[in-house]
Amino acid sequence: MSSRLTRKIAILGCAAALCMAGPAALAQVNLTGETSSPGNSPHVNMVHLADVLAREGIANIQVSEGQTATNSIVNVAEGKTDVATAPTVLHFLLENGRGPFSSQGENGKALAEKVRAMWPYNAGAYGLFAPVASGIRSYEDIKGRTVWNGPPSGAALTLGRQTLQLGTGGFKDGEDYKGLQTNWGQLPTVLVDGSAEAFMVPVTFPSDRVVTALAAGNVNLISFPKEIWESEGMKKFLRAPGNSPVVIKGEDMGYGPDQGVTLISEDGYFRSPGVPFATLVRADMPDDLVKKITAAYIASIPELKKRAPYAANVNFDVVDEETTGFCGALTLKYHPGAVAAWEEAGYKIPDCAE
Repeated sequence: MSSRLTRKIAILGCAAALCMAGPAALAQVNLTGETSSPGNSPHVNMVHLADVLAREGIANIQVSEGQTATNSIVNVAEGKTDVATAPTVLHFLLENGRGPFSSQGENGKALAEKVRAMWPYNAGAYGLFAPVASGIRSYEDIKGRTVWNGPPSGAALTLGRQTLQLGTGGFKDGEDYKGLQTNWGQLPTVLVDGSAEAFMVPVTFPSDRVVTALAAGNVNLISFPKEIWESEGMKKFLRAPGNSPVVIKGEDMGYGPDQGVTLISEDGYFRSPGVPFATLVRADMPDDLVKKITAAYIASIPELKKRAPYAANVNFDVVDEETTGFCGALTLKYHPGAVAAWEEAGYKIPDCAE
């Protein structure tokens, strides 16, 4: 194994449980997979998938953890990896040779055409929260304050700044507030050391990041302003590749009444731009194999929703166009085998994504 975090989910030998179950339980296909570090929905999704497919005798997946999604999507396109988790915006950027794929140029379009989705979900929403002691109770209250808004570079910082700018009606990092950036590994320390007065960071429901911040005192979780959320400009933003709306009732966010988390909202709903993801495969993977994989996944979704506290709130079983961010300028399509499995299970895949 390399020094990178690698988890062998593959059961290449005869593990005790499978041996007792007999030959029928042995998986028939060996696949490779790539996903993020532990602690978020893409990782939970991939590890769950590997467990289910091995158990059902469909496939063994050797999963490499802690991978960079920009590399993973290219590896799938080039046939170096069979399955990967990635934000859907990467397909748009790859196809157009932009951002981290600018060096691909015209080749990016050809690579993007070799990638298909099996199912979507999200990695949470870009949420603004702050210690109650800071007095910050609205987006506009960040005026003149220090706000952690992402790592030093990359898509997360761009989206963090965009969300703050939209929610405040135009505040800019370095002019209206002081943006604080650190790498992801330093964030847990920043959440409690007082160096930032508020945080704009992807959160799930509940969120480990909010829970960590509670160690330093009670927290206000601030919904995106409803008036701006319902504006035409915001609707256009949410339809752009890589964005999707997240709207969740306060009582469904996973925090008890005495846990120290207060939702600041006009109507008891939390709203914020989401981070749509998908589990991707090679376009030339056989239809029957993808159908079996997807069908097994769909059947196991109730189990998946119990694997992590936030798993019930990341839309593992939602495929509609608006929630998932598919279609429009995003040309990513579902694999035909996946379409067949979803529709046999009673779901409707948008025509524009088939």
